Amino acid sequence: MTKIAYLQCPTGISGDMCLGAVVSLGVPIEYLAEKLGGLGIAHEYQLRTEFVQRNGQQATKVHVDLVHDHHHDDAHSHHHGRHLPEIERRILQGGLPSRAEAWSLAVFRQLAVAEGAVHGISPEKVHFHEVGAVDAMVDIVGTCLGLDWLGIDSDNEGLPLLYCSAFPTGGGTVRAAHGQMAVPVPAVLKLWEMRSCPVYSNGIERELVTPTGAAIATTLAREFGAPPPITIHQVGLGAGSIDLPIPNILRLWMGEVTNCHLDLSQAMETVSVLETQIDDLNPQAIGYVFEALFAAGALDVFTQAIGMKKSRPGILLTVICYPDLLPSCEAILFRETTTLGIRRTTQQRTVLKREIQHVETEYGAVRVKVAWQNQEAIANVQPEYEDCAELARRHNIPWREIQQLVLQNWYLEHKN
Repeated sequence: MTKIAYLQCPTGISGDMCLGAVVSLGVPIEYLAEKLGGLGIAHEYQLRTEFVQRNGQQATKVHVDLVHDHHHDDAHSHHHGRHLPEIERRILQGGLPSRAEAWSLAVFRQLAVAEGAVHGISPEKVHFHEVGAVDAMVDIVGTCLGLDWLGIDSDNEGLPLLYCSAFPTGGGTVRAAHGQMAVPVPAVLKLWEMRSCPVYSNGIERELVTPTGAAIATTLAREFGAPPPITIHQVGLGAGSIDLPIPNILRLWMGEVTNCHLDLSQAMETVSVLETQIDDLNPQAIGYVFEALFAAGALDVFTQAIGMKKSRPGILLTVICYPDLLPSCEAILFRETTTLGIRRTTQQRTVLKREIQHVETEYGAVRVKVAWQNQEAIANVQPEYEDCAELARRHNIPWREIQQLVLQNWYLEHKN
């Protein structure tokens, strides 16, 4: 069985809501305080937790109370904030569990990349403002410590098996260091853009997703949208700070999937499928259409012979592409064929994890596409057609011979 988690954020997500959710699932606040002590900022805040009501529902609120210590006024005190290299150094020297350390570094890096892009500066130069720096360190490292403590399993890349719902956009304005800002604030929009996140408006004109919350979710979640198949064992409830028309609670579902439901080597993705039937086009034009569509980024293009009205033979032309390329692929079909109408559907496809490897032969190197079915089992090994064809032409050897040689060499190299 594999332990996975799902972040459901009907009223958005913030760092303290994430902390509240993991504490609600049983992570001891003493454990968090002890491990966070390694960051060397323990004198700057106090951690406390309480149950609060949000529209009649009970949830866990974690407070990071900042301590104004007048005796402690070095170059990195409250008035100066901190930069990414210092925060990374503190995390690396903090003696954290290895997964919590890696996840915390990844979240901070993602947040700094987004903030840097907004201000037009490098991630290293991003300044985490005084209050924000301590808050962000406690929220981000604390959440990563919590997910690690809860035993959420990791994927092939070492990230937690965490999924996340679509985000509510919120609205209105919020006061920030640089004056009033429109919601969602620029860093949140940038983080959503970096991961192509699904968003929607729930009609609440407040700041619902904070940069820290967005950084945690967009760095650690594998996919966004509907929950994956999961047997729920426990639900953690993390309270937000303000009262909203609906309960301001982040819900962290924790449970298990049987491994047959969650093959880490497979990913589900959404594709657009365009199709049109044609009976009055010179067949030579079809070859040109294929080339134009592949050049535009289509994943696949194919034709099928069909019988059409008045017993005319025709073809059914089908294009598969990612949704963002649909307009350009459709434009090519209208421009290059005689069709008057194109149907479109949106479909899900399961894609095996794959990578390109290089195999040396006596005639030259050939790229080989290798795909996995389960994490271990090799499902498919395919030499690249063009590479084999190039060597076959150059050395005047049958294509099949090159292809077999490449496969043979690959298997020799990968014998256990």
